[in-house]
Amino acid sequence: MKAKLLTQALSKFVGGVVLVGAMLFWPAGSWSYWNGWLFMGVLFIPIMALGMWMLLRSPELLRKRLGAKESQTEQRWVVALSGAMFVASFVVAGLNFRHGWHTLPEWIVWLAVGLFLLSYLLYAEVLRENAYLSRTIEVQAEQKVIDIGLYGIVRHPMYAATLLLFLSMPLILGSLISFIITLTYIPIISIRISNEEQVLEEGLAGYKEYKQRVKYKVIPYVW
Repeated sequence: MKAKLLTQALSKFVGGVVLVGAMLFWPAGSWSYWNGWLFMGVLFIPIMALGMWMLLRSPELLRKRLGAKESQTEQRWVVALSGAMFVASFVVAGLNFRHGWHTLPEWIVWLAVGLFLLSYLLYAEVLRENAYLSRTIEVQAEQKVIDIGLYGIVRHPMYAATLLLFLSMPLILGSLISFIITLTYIPIISIRISNEEQVLEEGLAGYKEYKQRVKYKVIPYVW
């Protein structure tokens, strides 16, 4: 069973490397786009490490992360819009390098690398705390409200981690224009959170009380 899961994970990993590489280096028109190589490294090396950790420690969680598909029409639109955002951001970053529209200072690039890696640590901690975590919006059998650790600070720490992760991506790529494009993730994820909380309130015992205890969704004292 683990061999099949490993094969599935590797195929998605290799496909992701090829797809992201194509979206960056083809528009850039050059293999010398160093921001692209830097981004590929900080993106895919932690993904591989996290995937291996889930395979060894929590294969069921990895299976859910790999095989999940949204069933709700509203959430399929959210996924589609997120995908379009990423494509636009990556392609524009490559074009930005080719045409030299606007290059961010290196200190911003390296600061973004630090934020990106920090967001991965937060994401890994969310995975450790919440065994019910899924890529789709659903209430699982015997699911319980998680209110410890990061879940005691905000209700959706996974989205907090992905927000930091996604907004640091275009900065690593050195493109201010791509960063502006990626800001559209905020309204996109807001729609997803609203729908998710509705599903959890209706199907997960104790979630309404949890919302009263933990006031903030994503960013303490802000959102």
